[in-house]
Amino acid sequence: MRIGRIFLSILIILNASAISKQPSAQTPAQKRIVIAASTVLDGRGRVLHDVRIVINGSKIVAVETKADPKAAPADYDLRGLTVLPGWIDAHVHLAWSFGKDGKNASGGWIAEEAAYQTASNAWVTLMAGFTTVQSVGSPADVPLRDAIAQGKLPGPRILTAVEPLMGRGEQTGTPEEIRAFVRKQKMAGADLIKNLANGGPRRPAMTLSQKPINAACDEVKKKGLRTLVHAYKDAVRAATLAGCTQIEHGVLATDDDLKLMAAKGAFLDPQAGLVWENYLMNKEKFVGTPGYPNSLAGFATMEKLIPMYHEFIQRALRIPGLKIVFGTDALAGSHGRNAEEFIDRVRDCGMDPMAAMVSANSLGAEALGMSNQIGAIAPGLQADIIALEGDPLKDITAVRRVVFVMKGGVVYKNGARGAIPA
Repeated sequence: MRIGRIFLSILIILNASAISKQPSAQTPAQKRIVIAASTVLDGRGRVLHDVRIVINGSKIVAVETKADPKAAPADYDLRGLTVLPGWIDAHVHLAWSFGKDGKNASGGWIAEEAAYQTASNAWVTLMAGFTTVQSVGSPADVPLRDAIAQGKLPGPRILTAVEPLMGRGEQTGTPEEIRAFVRKQKMAGADLIKNLANGGPRRPAMTLSQKPINAACDEVKKKGLRTLVHAYKDAVRAATLAGCTQIEHGVLATDDDLKLMAAKGAFLDPQAGLVWENYLMNKEKFVGTPGYPNSLAGFATMEKLIPMYHEFIQRALRIPGLKIVFGTDALAGSHGRNAEEFIDRVRDCGMDPMAAMVSANSLGAEALGMSNQIGAIAPGLQADIIALEGDPLKDITAVRRVVFVMKGGVVYKNGARGAIPA
């Protein structure tokens, strides 16, 4: 009931709010826009130079790499910046915030305040350069997704799992009951299904056995959806054998498990550090709340987990053909800081900077089943375009300096020095 009240509030608020009346929140007019760029990372691993990106309405219609001396001036001059497709975060929780009481889980908020906070989470995520996200764990995501898609407020394009399937051993239900749960989520508007097959690296015992995982992933395929499985250790192999689409986290999986994932074409979404760094930075806000330590001393074990996650990603990077996508698990305290995960992966895990960019562009789009819509700067795709001050291939901290954001042909941020307004 509380979720329903929150998002009834968000829809009422957004229909009346000034933010929904800003030009940047409207459907783009069918007009031609040209962006001039000196350096473009195309999202597929190529670097282009001296490019004009031509946009009509919400889509890219041409990427011109040969200068035409008779060409009209660009509408946006992004030369001197690094231009690339809007990033994709495969794992966020937009409805999670700190409440009025300063604690996790929105304690103390009334419905209208919680609605504004969630809208704010969406906004700062977009401003950080993330034009598409998977928000994987709240019914509140559905009206938020729809409000953004309808232009009622600015935010990233959202795919949602609505309610996750929580592994509870035998109490989870029979295979047929699990199939019914999948069908229920699709009827509720789910774009994908999330399964929690165990707890975490400190509680790796499986809470979903092989048969329930098989039933869930099989029903998901029959319904034309995708499956994200929260999995550690043995659950990684179980989910892969079941034909599940994407494994979240994955720590404690063996090299053989990862090789099986590569052979099956499953995507891996590990985290290099942002989620744990956020817990430690905000431990006073998480302490004593459901699922977290009851004392500040209990957070010391989280520091020990960071090297374990780094080592896991380093091993995963050595597995030929393994598809590693970009997901942050952004929640209360880390919305809008998603790009810090790039820095952790490159600086602390040795990931190639171009591979890190591709993981959040074309590879991320492939994982979402949206390669024909997003993930690259190419004709026919959505005009999701961002620009950074600096070159992330030379200095990964450039991902912190997003100065231009366009989503679907609409400019939401234009702080680039020398950029020409349309």
